[in-house]
Amino acid sequence: MSTFRIKIMNKIAQEGLNLFGPKYNLSTETEDPHGIIVRSSQVSIDKYPSLLAIARAGAGVNNIPVKEASNRGICVFNTPGANSNAVVDLVFPMIALWLRNIYRGVSFCNSLAKAPTEKVSEHVEQQKAAFKGVEIAGKTLGVIGLGQIGVRLANGGIYRNMNVFGFDPSPSFDNIHNLLPEVVINRTMTDTLSRADIVSLHLPLNNNTHNLANKDFIASMKKGAILVNYARGPIVNEPAVLEALDSGHLEAFITDFPSPAVIGHSKILVTPHLGASTEESEENCSCRASSEMISYLKYGNITNSVNFPNIESIPSTAVRTRIIIINRDVPGMIAFASNILGQHDINISSYLNESNGTIGYNIIDLEVPINDHVLTEIEKNEDVIRTRKILLKNGE
Repeated sequence: MSTFRIKIMNKIAQEGLNLFGPKYNLSTETEDPHGIIVRSSQVSIDKYPSLLAIARAGAGVNNIPVKEASNRGICVFNTPGANSNAVVDLVFPMIALWLRNIYRGVSFCNSLAKAPTEKVSEHVEQQKAAFKGVEIAGKTLGVIGLGQIGVRLANGGIYRNMNVFGFDPSPSFDNIHNLLPEVVINRTMTDTLSRADIVSLHLPLNNNTHNLANKDFIASMKKGAILVNYARGPIVNEPAVLEALDSGHLEAFITDFPSPAVIGHSKILVTPHLGASTEESEENCSCRASSEMISYLKYGNITNSVNFPNIESIPSTAVRTRIIIINRDVPGMIAFASNILGQHDINISSYLNESNGTIGYNIIDLEVPINDHVLTEIEKNEDVIRTRKILLKNGE
């Protein structure tokens, strides 16, 4: 393919888009793209027959129909960890903002703007006791979700002399390996909730986490605890939180997801979805999403896919054609593809296969060009979802 069409959805940092070379046509108006780079907009794949891949410049993919994409052989990427620093940078200040009554103190100081100059110091000394707070050090932090953000938050709690407990329903060894030894990993979520003064949520949004922080979840928390949500809005059941705040079971709710129910409540601090909104985070997400897309379109390589297995192969200088076969993970597919190529007297230079238990992904390198009818023959197999032919010149 001489030129790939890339549709840009949302505002994507230019540093990442600059990675695309002259063989990529980038536009917000592309009607039938080969690739989509997106942040938070909802993606509909039905109207894009040529679509090969979607790269989410961020971690969550709840705005992308992942199952439907898999059924059509469309690879979905994300950029886990690219915005970790940004989220952690915001969560701790927001916790301190509440514990130290900073937001109330700032409002009070602003209210003195019209006070007589000679009276400002007097008013401050008279009222400062009303804003006395408590320190983060010594408090117990419970982190639900130990992905890259959760791990960094848990470690940050240790650096701030907090007691830290963590729980993850599906822990990744690579992430857990990065936890400081002082972080205690609980075997049940209740063990974490019952001990924590502050519970911070860092989970993806899916069927298992939707409304996770419900009435029962909150009832397992300590009386007077603080709930923090800088993950995804629907993970928290807002009516349950409001009931707990009004009854005094929860001291406060700190969230990055404004809604009519939470705005203006005296026990709620809310920010306008600022978790990943830093120049560094947006640049990191953009660069990683663009790099993933380029590698996939150019070579068929996969890194950080949420629906396909990760697989990478560097073609030798002798390779002229690379075949990609995406199939349902059933026995016999490697032998099937090899037999078809053998029947056409095509020698396989390299064959790499990976599976994630649902999707099988095959990278087959050939030192000769092949006719399209060979791929058509492979596609007749009912378990083959999609094929691609990538033409390589001088191994590039």
